[in-house]
Amino acid sequence: MDTDVIIVGAGPTGLMLACELRLAGVRPLVLERWSQRRETPKAGGLGGQILELLRYRGLLERFEAACTDPVPAPRFPFGGVHVDFTRLQDPPMHALPLPQQLLERLLDERAGELGSEVRRGHQVVGVSQNDAAVTAEVRGPDGTYQVSARYLVGCDGARSRVRDRAGIGFPGTTYPEVNRLAQVTLPDTVTVLGDGDLDVPGFGTIRAGFTQTDRGMFGLGSSPDSRVVSLYTAEDEDTEYDDDAPMTVAEVQGSIRRVLGADVPVGEAHRLSRFTFKARQAEHYRHGRVLLAGDAAHLFPATGVAINAGMLDSVNLAWKLAAAVHGWAPSGLLDTYHSERHLAGARTMLHTRAQVALRRGHDPAAEALREVFQELLADEQPLRRMGALLSGADIRYPMPGGAHPLAGTFAPDLTLHTDQGVTSVADLMHSARPVLLDLADRPDLREAARDRQHRVDVRTAKTDERPADALLIRPDACIAWAATVDEPTGTAAPALRRALSDWFGAPDAGGV
Repeated sequence: MDTDVIIVGAGPTGLMLACELRLAGVRPLVLERWSQRRETPKAGGLGGQILELLRYRGLLERFEAACTDPVPAPRFPFGGVHVDFTRLQDPPMHALPLPQQLLERLLDERAGELGSEVRRGHQVVGVSQNDAAVTAEVRGPDGTYQVSARYLVGCDGARSRVRDRAGIGFPGTTYPEVNRLAQVTLPDTVTVLGDGDLDVPGFGTIRAGFTQTDRGMFGLGSSPDSRVVSLYTAEDEDTEYDDDAPMTVAEVQGSIRRVLGADVPVGEAHRLSRFTFKARQAEHYRHGRVLLAGDAAHLFPATGVAINAGMLDSVNLAWKLAAAVHGWAPSGLLDTYHSERHLAGARTMLHTRAQVALRRGHDPAAEALREVFQELLADEQPLRRMGALLSGADIRYPMPGGAHPLAGTFAPDLTLHTDQGVTSVADLMHSARPVLLDLADRPDLREAARDRQHRVDVRTAKTDERPADALLIRPDACIAWAATVDEPTGTAAPALRRALSDWFGAPDAGGV
């Protein structure tokens, strides 16, 4: 084999996968068809559960330090309305304004630090596989060559060549609307009013938030203490646009004129992007030794979710691929990547399709639907439920024998008191290794895991109001098993052994 895993595509999903594989002791080779990192503005930041995962890897502070824009208040667009978490003391959804170009640079640097190889200007033009390996045919600067590996992961976007070559179906819907987003500086002739509305010469007041017209939707995000505003339009068009062709200020002004009927003068453009919406999900995330992640596996008809979902795909997949490469993967482990992340993708598809229904209606009935939706979110419980849905925190993977309410969920960041001092669950996950966390000084559970300590870190600690006697935490920070408080030895220890076998192989298996 030339390498352990071939990753096709050096976007956020592919680079995150490379980082995670290196943490697991696997050699990835990243092949990217573009010779340089692209500077075309795309996604504008990260939000939801991926921020927690980055914190658990010890990377969040580094990413936050790279941000040049202030972290916005927790208000998020949802299908033409806003979901406002600012009145909650502990908002369930946060965002980090990190443009995709900067995110890719940070992930590229991290992958390099960990020893990943990234070849830019190398396009995969063919993929074949057999029972032992997968081979990619690659067109590079010096001609065509072949490279082989145990597995290949297509992180090559919406028009995935890997997905096509693997014969994986990609059913769904393409919507006829074109969306444009511009972050611009306003000239002095435009007045930003105290409530965030704009006073535009020759037109009058444009209110902040979303405005529906019979020609589409207009959105305005502004602050009275800043001359930089965000402008958004959505309108149905028949024009086919090249996603990599940059948008101009004149184009977004023309769209505003068509949708709103206003000529809005703008100054310097900080970000200009154009995108269309599709609701598609791959029928399978795995075909033999070929797997899909990110936009190659799913496309969602709303902003702010694609990168987060793709990077979480990578974290779920990496340790399972590593187990297969190292030879200790239990039967069916790699298939759980499809079952778990397809479930998560379907959940994201649910709320993004709901946004389509809210966003695309222009009649009085649609206005009534949006008004009722906003009224429901005035109450704390539905607002929190919406926050969990948007962030991805409500995902619970099905776990064999997972009767405990924490099984299948993201591990809470408990404060831990140990003989060495105070630490946390997040600190334990920096190395991306599985952890058995004993919270009740249970020698029976530590003994049950003794023959897998080369593969599973065993830690003993105390925490206030412990949620369980012990937690078995996978490298992706998902709880694979939990012992209820004061669970008898006769049931807890055998259940833990089964969970260890289900997720981390037989005790006499080789590997690391």
